[in-house]
Amino acid sequence: MGILEKIAEIEHEISRTQKNKATEYHLGLLKAKLAKYRQQLLEPTGKGGAKGEGFDVMKSGDARVAMVGFPSVGKSTLLSSMTSTHSEAAGYEFTTLTCIPGVISYNGANIQLLDLPGIIEGASQGKGRGRQVISVAKTSDLILMMLDAGKSDQQKMLLERELEAVGIRLNKKPPNIYVKQKKVGGVKFTNTVPLTHCNEKLIMHVLHEYKIFNADVIFREDCTIDEFIDVVQGNRVYMTCLYVYNKIDQISIEEIDRLARMPHHVVISCEMNLNMDYLLEKIWEYLALVRVYTKKPGNAPDLGPEDGIILRGGATIEHCCHALHRSIASQLRYAIVWGTSTKFSPQRVGLTHKLDHEDVVQIVKK
Repeated sequence: MGILEKIAEIEHEISRTQKNKATEYHLGLLKAKLAKYRQQLLEPTGKGGAKGEGFDVMKSGDARVAMVGFPSVGKSTLLSSMTSTHSEAAGYEFTTLTCIPGVISYNGANIQLLDLPGIIEGASQGKGRGRQVISVAKTSDLILMMLDAGKSDQQKMLLERELEAVGIRLNKKPPNIYVKQKKVGGVKFTNTVPLTHCNEKLIMHVLHEYKIFNADVIFREDCTIDEFIDVVQGNRVYMTCLYVYNKIDQISIEEIDRLARMPHHVVISCEMNLNMDYLLEKIWEYLALVRVYTKKPGNAPDLGPEDGIILRGGATIEHCCHALHRSIASQLRYAIVWGTSTKFSPQRVGLTHKLDHEDVVQIVKK
Protein backbone atom coordinates (compact mmCIF):
# COMPACT_ATOMS: atom_id res chain seq x y z
CA MET A 1 0.00 0.00 0.00
CA GLY A 2 1.43 3.39 -1.07
CA ILE A 3 1.65 6.52 1.09
CA LEU A 4 -1.30 8.17 -0.71
CA GLU A 5 -3.54 5.15 0.04
CA LYS A 6 -2.43 5.18 3.70
CA ILE A 7 -3.20 8.91 3.97
CA ALA A 8 -6.65 8.41 2.37
CA GLU A 9 -7.37 5.50 4.74
CA ILE A 10 -6.42 7.51 7.86
CA GLU A 11 -8.46 10.52 6.69
CA HIS A 12 -11.46 8.24 6.16
CA GLU A 13 -10.95 6.71 9.63
CA ILE A 14 -10.81 10.20 11.24
CA SER A 15 -13.95 11.36 9.39
CA ARG A 16 -16.03 8.37 10.58
CA THR A 17 -14.79 8.35 14.19
CA GLN A 18 -17.01 10.15 16.70
CA LYS A 19 -15.27 12.81 18.79
CA ASN A 20 -15.67 12.13 22.51
CA LYS A 21 -13.60 11.38 25.62
CA ALA A 22 -13.28 7.68 24.77
CA THR A 23 -11.93 8.23 21.24
CA GLU A 24 -9.60 11.23 21.82
CA TYR A 25 -6.48 9.01 22.25
CA HIS A 26 -7.32 7.05 19.10
CA LEU A 27 -7.86 10.31 17.15
CA GLY A 28 -4.62 11.78 18.52
CA LEU A 29 -2.65 8.75 17.29
CA LEU A 30 -4.33 8.90 13.87
CA LYS A 31 -3.47 12.61 13.53
CA ALA A 32 0.17 11.90 14.45
CA LYS A 33 0.35 9.09 11.85
CA LEU A 34 -1.26 11.35 9.23
CA ALA A 35 1.32 14.11 9.88
CA LYS A 36 4.15 11.54 9.57
CA TYR A 37 2.89 10.19 6.24
CA ARG A 38 2.39 13.71 4.85
CA GLN A 39 5.97 14.50 5.84
CA GLN A 40 7.19 11.41 3.96
CA LEU A 41 5.15 12.49 0.93
CA LEU A 42 6.84 15.92 0.88
CA GLU A 43 10.37 14.62 1.57
CA PRO A 44 10.72 11.14 0.06
CA THR A 45 13.51 9.16 1.77
CA GLY A 46 14.25 6.89 -1.22
CA LYS A 47 16.79 7.75 -3.92
CA GLY A 48 14.08 8.06 -6.58
CA GLY A 49 14.55 9.17 -10.17
CA ALA A 50 15.55 12.52 -11.62
CA LYS A 51 14.17 15.59 -9.90
CA GLY A 52 11.45 17.55 -11.68
CA GLU A 53 12.11 21.09 -12.83
CA GLY A 54 11.33 23.61 -10.07
CA PHE A 55 10.58 27.35 -10.24
CA ASP A 56 14.05 28.82 -9.73
CA VAL A 57 13.27 32.48 -8.98
CA MET A 58 16.02 34.61 -7.46
CA LYS A 59 14.93 36.53 -4.37
CA SER A 60 15.23 40.27 -4.98
CA GLY A 61 13.93 43.50 -3.47
CA ASP A 62 13.06 44.17 0.17
CA ALA A 63 10.25 41.60 0.50
CA ARG A 64 8.59 38.81 -1.46
CA VAL A 65 4.84 38.34 -2.03
CA ALA A 66 3.46 35.16 -3.66
CA MET A 67 0.06 34.91 -5.33
CA VAL A 68 -1.67 31.58 -4.80
CA GLY A 69 -5.04 30.61 -6.24
CA PHE A 70 -7.06 28.42 -8.57
CA PRO A 71 -6.70 28.96 -12.35
CA SER A 72 -8.44 31.96 -13.97
CA VAL A 73 -8.99 34.11 -10.87
CA GLY A 74 -6.98 37.11 -12.12
CA LYS A 75 -3.42 36.55 -10.80
CA SER A 76 -1.72 37.44 -14.09
CA THR A 77 -3.98 40.48 -14.62
CA LEU A 78 -3.12 41.72 -11.11
CA LEU A 79 0.64 41.31 -11.78
CA SER A 80 0.35 43.20 -15.10
CA SER A 81 -1.64 46.07 -13.52
CA MET A 82 0.53 46.49 -10.38
CA THR A 83 3.99 46.04 -11.95
CA SER A 84 5.69 46.88 -15.26
CA THR A 85 6.00 43.14 -16.02
CA HIS A 86 3.53 41.67 -18.53
CA SER A 87 2.08 38.27 -17.68
CA GLU A 88 -0.01 36.58 -20.39
CA ALA A 89 -3.72 36.51 -19.47
CA ALA A 90 -6.38 34.72 -21.52
CA GLY A 91 -9.91 33.32 -21.23
CA TYR A 92 -8.75 29.74 -20.64
CA GLU A 93 -7.29 28.03 -17.55
CA PHE A 94 -3.56 27.43 -16.96
CA THR A 95 -2.40 30.33 -19.14
CA THR A 96 0.56 30.79 -16.74
CA LEU A 97 2.74 27.66 -16.68
CA THR A 98 5.79 28.95 -14.80
CA CYS A 99 6.61 31.51 -12.09
CA ILE A 100 6.68 35.10 -13.39
CA PRO A 101 8.27 37.72 -11.07
CA GLY A 102 7.41 41.43 -11.05
CA VAL A 103 8.44 44.37 -8.84
CA ILE A 104 6.10 46.81 -7.04
CA SER A 105 7.71 50.15 -6.06
CA TYR A 106 5.90 51.55 -3.01
CA ASN A 107 7.11 53.93 -0.24
CA GLY A 108 10.66 53.62 -1.58
CA ALA A 109 10.63 49.82 -1.22
CA ASN A 110 10.94 47.26 -4.01
CA ILE A 111 8.49 44.42 -3.32
CA GLN A 112 8.86 41.28 -5.46
CA LEU A 113 5.47 39.95 -6.60
CA LEU A 114 5.34 36.36 -7.91
CA ASP A 115 2.66 35.18 -10.32
CA LEU A 116 2.48 31.41 -9.73
CA PRO A 117 0.56 28.89 -11.89
CA GLY A 118 -2.96 28.05 -10.68
CA ILE A 119 -3.14 25.13 -8.27
CA ILE A 120 -5.80 22.43 -8.33
CA GLU A 121 -7.33 20.18 -5.69
CA GLY A 122 -4.74 17.60 -4.62
CA ALA A 123 -1.81 20.01 -5.21
CA SER A 124 -0.27 19.08 -1.85
CA GLN A 125 0.10 15.49 -3.16
CA GLY A 126 1.92 16.74 -6.29
CA LYS A 127 -0.95 17.13 -8.78
CA GLY A 128 -0.50 19.77 -11.50
CA ARG A 129 2.98 20.90 -10.33
CA GLY A 130 1.29 21.86 -7.06
CA ARG A 131 4.30 20.95 -4.94
CA GLN A 132 6.62 23.37 -6.77
CA VAL A 133 4.03 26.18 -6.50
CA ILE A 134 3.59 25.64 -2.76
CA SER A 135 7.35 25.36 -2.09
CA VAL A 136 7.89 28.79 -3.72
CA ALA A 137 5.02 30.19 -1.62
CA LYS A 138 6.82 28.88 1.51
CA THR A 139 9.85 31.11 0.79
CA SER A 140 7.78 34.32 0.55
CA ASP A 141 7.04 36.88 3.28
CA LEU A 142 3.32 37.21 2.49
CA ILE A 143 0.78 35.06 0.63
CA LEU A 144 -1.88 36.77 -1.49
CA MET A 145 -4.66 34.21 -1.82
CA MET A 146 -6.52 35.19 -4.99
CA LEU A 147 -10.19 34.20 -4.98
CA ASP A 148 -13.10 34.67 -7.38
CA ALA A 149 -15.82 36.78 -5.73
CA GLY A 150 -18.48 35.16 -7.94
CA LYS A 151 -17.77 31.66 -6.60
CA SER A 152 -18.63 30.09 -3.23
CA ASP A 153 -16.51 30.21 -0.04
CA GLN A 154 -15.64 26.54 -0.73
CA GLN A 155 -12.66 27.68 -2.88
CA LYS A 156 -11.07 29.40 0.14
CA MET A 157 -11.48 26.29 2.30
CA LEU A 158 -9.97 24.04 -0.40
CA LEU A 159 -6.91 26.30 -0.82
CA GLU A 160 -6.39 26.54 2.95
CA ARG A 161 -6.60 22.74 3.21
CA GLU A 162 -3.93 22.31 0.49
CA LEU A 163 -1.58 24.75 2.24
CA GLU A 164 -2.25 23.20 5.68
CA ALA A 165 -1.38 19.74 4.29
CA VAL A 166 2.16 20.90 3.39
CA GLY A 167 2.82 22.60 6.72
CA ILE A 168 1.88 26.25 5.98
CA ARG A 169 -0.18 27.81 8.78
CA LEU A 170 -1.98 31.00 7.71
CA ASN A 171 -2.41 33.99 10.07
CA LYS A 172 -1.51 31.91 13.13
CA LYS A 173 1.17 32.33 15.77
CA PRO A 174 3.52 29.44 16.63
CA PRO A 175 2.14 27.59 19.70
CA ASN A 176 3.95 28.36 22.97
CA ILE A 177 5.07 24.76 23.58
CA TYR A 178 8.64 23.73 24.48
CA VAL A 179 9.82 20.25 23.43
CA LYS A 180 13.44 19.14 23.91
CA GLN A 181 14.66 15.59 23.36
CA LYS A 182 17.07 14.06 25.91
CA LYS A 183 19.29 10.99 26.01
CA VAL A 184 17.79 9.51 29.21
CA GLY A 185 15.25 10.29 31.93
CA GLY A 186 11.89 9.54 30.29
CA VAL A 187 9.27 12.13 29.39
CA LYS A 188 8.86 15.00 31.84
CA PHE A 189 5.58 16.85 31.24
CA THR A 190 4.61 20.21 32.80
CA ASN A 191 1.93 22.78 31.99
CA THR A 192 1.75 26.36 33.30
CA VAL A 193 -1.94 26.75 32.32
CA PRO A 194 -4.93 24.35 32.67
CA LEU A 195 -5.29 22.17 29.53
CA THR A 196 -8.76 21.61 28.07
CA HIS A 197 -7.90 20.10 24.65
CA CYS A 198 -5.35 17.40 25.57
CA ASN A 199 -3.74 15.70 28.59
CA GLU A 200 -0.48 14.00 29.60
CA LYS A 201 -1.57 10.49 28.52
CA LEU A 202 -2.49 11.68 24.99
CA ILE A 203 0.82 13.59 24.65
CA MET A 204 2.74 10.43 25.70
CA HIS A 205 0.87 8.45 23.00
CA VAL A 206 1.85 11.01 20.32
CA LEU A 207 5.51 11.12 21.44
CA HIS A 208 5.72 7.31 21.40
CA GLU A 209 4.30 7.32 17.85
CA TYR A 210 7.29 9.52 16.87
CA LYS A 211 9.68 7.15 18.75
CA ILE A 212 10.44 9.87 21.35
CA PHE A 213 10.82 8.27 24.80
CA ASN A 214 13.01 10.88 26.58
CA ALA A 215 12.00 14.54 26.41
CA ASP A 216 11.04 17.68 28.33
CA VAL A 217 7.60 19.02 27.35
CA ILE A 218 6.28 22.36 28.67
CA PHE A 219 2.86 23.74 27.68
CA ARG A 220 2.75 27.52 28.27
CA GLU A 221 -0.70 27.93 26.68
CA ASP A 222 -3.83 25.84 26.16
CA CYS A 223 -3.08 24.19 22.78
CA THR A 224 -4.78 21.45 20.78
CA ILE A 225 -3.17 18.11 19.89
CA ASP A 226 -2.76 19.32 16.26
CA GLU A 227 -0.64 22.27 17.44
CA PHE A 228 1.47 19.91 19.59
CA ILE A 229 2.06 17.63 16.55
CA ASP A 230 3.17 20.76 14.60
CA VAL A 231 5.79 21.51 17.29
CA VAL A 232 7.03 17.87 17.32
CA GLN A 233 7.35 17.88 13.50
CA GLY A 234 9.29 21.17 13.72
CA ASN A 235 8.97 22.09 10.02
CA ARG A 236 5.83 24.23 10.03
CA VAL A 237 5.89 27.70 8.45
CA TYR A 238 3.70 30.39 10.04
CA MET A 239 2.81 33.02 7.44
CA THR A 240 0.60 36.05 7.08
CA CYS A 241 -2.03 35.77 4.36
CA LEU A 242 -4.25 38.34 2.66
CA TYR A 243 -7.43 37.02 1.02
CA VAL A 244 -7.99 39.03 -2.19
CA TYR A 245 -11.42 38.71 -3.82
CA ASN A 246 -11.23 39.68 -7.50
CA LYS A 247 -14.08 40.30 -10.03
CA ILE A 248 -16.26 42.30 -7.59
CA ASP A 249 -17.85 44.05 -10.60
CA GLN A 250 -19.84 40.83 -11.17
CA ILE A 251 -21.55 40.62 -7.71
CA SER A 252 -24.04 42.68 -5.66
CA ILE A 253 -23.01 45.55 -3.36
CA GLU A 254 -24.34 43.60 -0.30
CA GLU A 255 -22.03 40.66 -1.10
CA ILE A 256 -19.07 43.06 -1.57
CA ASP A 257 -19.85 44.62 1.83
CA ARG A 258 -19.99 41.17 3.49
CA LEU A 259 -16.63 40.08 2.01
CA ALA A 260 -14.87 43.39 2.73
CA ARG A 261 -15.82 43.30 6.44
CA MET A 262 -14.26 39.86 7.06
CA PRO A 263 -10.79 39.86 8.72
CA HIS A 264 -7.72 39.74 6.40
CA HIS A 265 -9.97 40.30 3.34
CA VAL A 266 -9.61 42.82 0.49
CA VAL A 267 -12.04 43.17 -2.44
CA ILE A 268 -10.75 44.38 -5.84
CA SER A 269 -11.47 44.36 -9.56
CA CYS A 270 -8.39 44.10 -11.82
CA GLU A 271 -10.46 44.61 -14.98
CA MET A 272 -12.03 47.91 -13.79
CA ASN A 273 -9.07 48.96 -11.58
CA LEU A 274 -11.20 49.15 -8.40
CA ASN A 275 -9.65 49.35 -4.89
CA MET A 276 -6.08 48.65 -6.12
CA ASP A 277 -4.53 51.47 -4.05
CA TYR A 278 -6.10 50.01 -0.86
CA LEU A 279 -4.64 46.57 -1.72
CA LEU A 280 -1.16 48.16 -1.96
CA GLU A 281 -1.63 49.80 1.45
CA LYS A 282 -2.67 46.45 2.98
CA ILE A 283 0.32 44.64 1.43
CA TRP A 284 2.64 47.26 2.99
CA GLU A 285 0.84 46.93 6.35
CA TYR A 286 1.00 43.10 6.37
CA LEU A 287 4.68 43.02 5.34
CA ALA A 288 5.37 45.30 8.38
CA LEU A 289 8.25 47.13 6.67
CA VAL A 290 9.71 50.38 8.08
CA ARG A 291 11.56 53.09 6.18
CA VAL A 292 14.36 54.87 8.04
CA TYR A 293 16.19 58.01 6.85
CA THR A 294 19.84 58.77 7.58
CA LYS A 295 21.45 62.08 8.50
CA LYS A 296 25.03 63.37 8.41
CA PRO A 297 26.19 65.51 11.39
CA GLY A 298 25.52 69.20 10.67
CA ASN A 299 23.45 68.46 7.52
CA ALA A 300 19.72 68.15 6.89
CA PRO A 301 18.40 64.55 6.61
CA ASP A 302 18.01 62.97 3.16
CA LEU A 303 14.19 62.74 2.80
CA GLY A 304 13.98 62.18 -0.97
CA PRO A 305 11.67 59.55 -2.53
CA GLU A 306 14.67 57.34 -3.38
CA ASP A 307 16.44 57.89 -0.04
CA GLY A 308 15.99 55.86 3.13
CA ILE A 309 16.69 52.30 4.23
CA ILE A 310 13.96 49.64 4.18
CA LEU A 311 14.01 47.41 7.29
CA ARG A 312 11.72 44.73 8.75
CA GLY A 313 9.24 45.63 11.51
CA GLY A 314 10.88 45.58 14.96
CA ALA A 315 14.33 46.39 13.48
CA THR A 316 16.90 47.97 15.81
CA ILE A 317 19.81 50.40 15.36
CA GLU A 318 22.04 47.32 14.89
CA HIS A 319 19.97 46.19 11.85
CA CYS A 320 20.20 49.74 10.47
CA CYS A 321 24.02 49.68 10.86
CA HIS A 322 24.27 46.31 9.06
CA ALA A 323 22.10 47.66 6.21
CA LEU A 324 24.59 50.55 5.74
CA HIS A 325 27.82 48.55 6.19
CA ARG A 326 28.69 45.46 8.21
CA SER A 327 31.61 47.18 10.04
CA ILE A 328 29.57 50.13 11.42
CA ALA A 329 27.87 48.20 14.26
CA SER A 330 31.21 47.33 15.91
CA GLN A 331 32.43 50.95 15.61
CA LEU A 332 29.20 52.57 16.91
CA ARG A 333 29.55 54.93 19.85
CA TYR A 334 25.87 55.97 19.94
CA ALA A 335 23.06 56.98 17.57
CA ILE A 336 20.79 60.04 17.64
CA VAL A 337 17.17 59.36 16.61
CA TRP A 338 14.37 61.77 15.64
CA GLY A 339 10.88 60.27 15.31
CA THR A 340 8.04 58.41 17.02
CA SER A 341 10.20 55.61 18.50
CA THR A 342 11.80 57.96 21.06
CA LYS A 343 10.39 59.53 24.24
CA PHE A 344 11.80 62.93 23.25
CA SER A 345 13.22 64.11 19.94
CA PRO A 346 16.17 63.96 19.35
CA GLN A 347 17.31 61.17 21.69
CA ARG A 348 20.66 59.44 22.11
CA VAL A 349 20.23 55.65 21.89
CA GLY A 350 22.24 52.41 21.72
CA LEU A 351 22.32 49.35 19.45
CA THR A 352 19.18 47.72 20.89
CA HIS A 353 16.80 50.67 20.31
CA LYS A 354 13.80 49.68 18.11
CA LEU A 355 12.99 51.96 15.17
CA ASP A 356 9.62 53.13 13.85
CA HIS A 357 8.50 54.01 10.31
CA GLU A 358 10.06 57.28 8.99
CA ASP A 359 12.51 57.77 11.88
CA VAL A 360 15.68 59.82 11.18
CA VAL A 361 18.96 58.28 12.40
CA GLN A 362 22.40 59.83 12.85
CA ILE A 363 25.26 57.40 13.54
CA VAL A 364 28.18 58.56 15.72
CA LYS A 365 31.25 56.32 15.51
CA LYS A 366 33.98 55.81 18.12
